[in-house]
Amino acid sequence: MLGLGHDVVDVPSFAEQLNEPGSRMRGLFSMREIWQTAQRAQIKHDEEAVHLAARWAGKEAFLKAWCAAISRHAGNNGTVEYPYTLDDFPWVRIEILDDSHGVPHVVLSPEVQRRMLQSLGLHSDERHPAYDICISLSHDGPIASAVVTLEF
Repeated sequence: MLGLGHDVVDVPSFAEQLNEPGSRMRGLFSMREIWQTAQRAQIKHDEEAVHLAARWAGKEAFLKAWCAAISRHAGNNGTVEYPYTLDDFPWVRIEILDDSHGVPHVVLSPEVQRRMLQSLGLHSDERHPAYDICISLSHDGPIASAVVTLEF
C-alpha cells in the first residue's frame, strides 16, 4: 500500500502568518523543529520563515499521504474514517526533523504512530516497523514545497 502527498507554501504569506500578533502558527511546531530551523537559518544566512515554511509543507504533505493511504486501504467498498479532523490534527506531534547529516525525516509521536497504524489495519514493533516514510523538502525564492511517500 502506498500514500503520496505533496504541498506547496507561499513563503511571504507564511512569514506574515507566522509573525502576526496572536497567531498560533509557531505553536504548530515542536521546540526541536524551531531549534533546528533557527540553526539552519543561521548557517544559511537566511530567514527562519523559509525553513519553517518547508517544514509546514512537509507536515501538510504527510497528512495528504496518510489520507491517500487510508483511502487506498478502504478501497471502493469501504467507508473512509480518518482518525483526526483538521481541527484536532496533532501538528506539533508530527515533526519534520533533520538527522545529523541534515537529511529531513518525519518523526511521529507514539500516539500518532499508533493511530496511523490502526487507521490502516497494521501492527508494528520497534524492531520491525510496518511502514516507511520518505520526505523531500525544497524551497526556491518565495516557494517552499514537500513531497512525502508512505509505504506499508
